[in-house]
Amino acid sequence: MSSVFAQQEKGIIGANNWLSNWTEFHPNEENYDEPRQILTGNITSDIKLEKRNVYLLVGNVFVTNNATVTVEPGTVIIGDYDTKASLTISKGSALIAKGTETDPIVFTSNRSVKRAGDWGGIIILGNAPTNKFGNGSVANFYDQLDPSNYVNTNYGGDNINSNSGVLNYVRIEYAGKRKKDGGYFNGLLLAGVGRETGVDNVMVSFSGGNSIEVWGGHVSLNKMVSYKANYNDFKFNYGAQSKISNSLVLRSPYVSNSSGARCLQVKSYEKMDEVDFSKKLTSVTAVNLTLYNTSDNIREDIKMGLVREAVYVSENASLDMTKSVISGFNPAVLFADKIVVNQENLDKIKFSNMYFNNCNGNIFIENNSNNEDLENWYGNHAFSNVYSKSHNAETFIDIASNSRRPDYRLRINKIIASNEVNSELRDN
Repeated sequence: MSSVFAQQEKGIIGANNWLSNWTEFHPNEENYDEPRQILTGNITSDIKLEKRNVYLLVGNVFVTNNATVTVEPGTVIIGDYDTKASLTISKGSALIAKGTETDPIVFTSNRSVKRAGDWGGIIILGNAPTNKFGNGSVANFYDQLDPSNYVNTNYGGDNINSNSGVLNYVRIEYAGKRKKDGGYFNGLLLAGVGRETGVDNVMVSFSGGNSIEVWGGHVSLNKMVSYKANYNDFKFNYGAQSKISNSLVLRSPYVSNSSGARCLQVKSYEKMDEVDFSKKLTSVTAVNLTLYNTSDNIREDIKMGLVREAVYVSENASLDMTKSVISGFNPAVLFADKIVVNQENLDKIKFSNMYFNNCNGNIFIENNSNNEDLENWYGNHAFSNVYSKSHNAETFIDIASNSRRPDYRLRINKIIASNEVNSELRDN
């Protein structure tokens, strides 16, 4: 064992703490003015939402007819609880929500005591390819959908560069309502969204469903934050060709669903017969992610079944994950049981320059406790993966002294690391 001083930076990075100013880790303590304007029905022409007004989103609001909604920095849009409001940007339309570091745009709940799933969320539908047969539809997300809006629920096409707008310095809080069919809205769903769409500095907090889900498309995500989601934090599906970089997940074992919820889930389909295998399957590049479980007692929470794996990769999907931190999970990574451990699949699922900390095992196949082949492969020095049992206070720069402005960048010079797998948690 030796101190590492020249180690490559892993996890979220930056010369300064980019979480400062625009994020909010206590959103229930924020108070906003009463709404002055209502957004409802279909928006069919360009509009601008101004900071001086607080807007109430009522029911299922669709932006259609190639219209653009432009939102000023600092604007607050409140999702109505009674009507389970949602905002959908239909294919060809756009949302330009460009906040600033000191004046972010906020989507939140109108309840006095806010809870996950208070309102629907934001759905952006683009014209980029998916691996589905024909176009996809999100019609099943809406309760009592007006038949005239079915055409506005379609997504997918052949333009990998399609532009659905910009999300920058945006917070989405308490979204993810439960649907009548038992599923959930996501905080943010990007379906068939193209390469020219900008998604940076977006924080999704207390989502009743997934925080951020990507279906197909070629969108890249940067400086994303998922905070205490009930289900998955980042889920990629249906042929997504995506990169996610410099992003943070904070999971709580007392909030997150303990069955099938992960920080990062990579799939190509839910059912094989719904996709066209002649089209591209899901391929995700993940760079400089920090996936952190906020458990105070990881061993007890594991015994109680509250902590699961951080990363889940399904069959026929690719993940290249590097320079990332996975801290406090059981285990760090799980492959679907249909994945055969062979050269072809190992070439499609890569982990390099990783920092696995305080995990109850590292990389396993689902329903198989024997991971010797995987440990030997990913533990090879060529991948430069590091395994550690460092205390959180020594691992991250500052996660205790300022709960409103924590700093989850890695404390590089304090890491005591080894390239040998430490199985202390698994053995106890």
